[in-house]
Amino acid sequence: MKKKIVGLFILSFTIILSGCSQWIDRGESVTAVGSSALQPLVETVAEEFQQDQPGKFVNVQGGGSGTGLSQVQNGSVDIGNSDMFAEEKSGVDASELVDHRVAVIGITPVVNKEVGVEELSKEELKQIFLGDITNWQEVGGNDQEIVILNRATGSGTRDTFEKWVLDDENAISSQEQESSGMVRQIVSDTPGAISYLAFSYVTEDVDVLAMDGVEPTDENVKTNNWPIWSYEHMYTRGEPTGLTKEFMDYILSDGVQEELVGQLGYIPVSQMEVERDANGDIVE
Repeated sequence: MKKKIVGLFILSFTIILSGCSQWIDRGESVTAVGSSALQPLVETVAEEFQQDQPGKFVNVQGGGSGTGLSQVQNGSVDIGNSDMFAEEKSGVDASELVDHRVAVIGITPVVNKEVGVEELSKEELKQIFLGDITNWQEVGGNDQEIVILNRATGSGTRDTFEKWVLDDENAISSQEQESSGMVRQIVSDTPGAISYLAFSYVTEDVDVLAMDGVEPTDENVKTNNWPIWSYEHMYTRGEPTGLTKEFMDYILSDGVQEELVGQLGYIPVSQMEVERDANGDIVE
């Protein structure tokens, strides 16, 4: 009798688990991977989207723009987040991808608060990241060795910084980090440190540097007076359909663009007074 009861219990439990599994499988999901500069915006929008659409899930991961572009092209993910145009990524066939520009982000050099410098020329910044200037005293700061911290190769933030500050030259070999958040922490904790961050990651833990007398502000980005900026792209392989299309429509909706984008440190594309193409040229 006991064996029959145990058997019935196991059978019932199995049926319940099977039912739960079927219920879980009914949920829909979409995965977006790539740019860490864009990640805070996509994560916040995903949370709101999921609240409005119960049973629909958006998985957001970092990894860098290069990873996002490569994975969306090979079909591993639904959306590839990128700070760079697909045309700029070696090995990516941009003709297979559809570009959805969801925002603009400014990028600024950041330094440890004790370096004693508030402004540099573009040429001084370039010489620092190429290894020609090695002490802050050489540019009017404290007698402190310069410690360079770069984003990892494949980062759209790094690509943008090197394009507009280093004239497409590669920064000197140095410590590299995948995460923008980790970059901010290391710069904050390391005497003499310098790196670069998207505006959305800047906090009071680090100091930003003006360049050639121009402050890194949204208003200066909009007019291109501050040239270190990029579009925030969300690429799909072909035109999006199903849940991917629903999420893309949501992030491009007026409510998100007019409120959340600015609140999180980004600039709506509609507010830009200039437009740039994949070569960095101003579109007339």
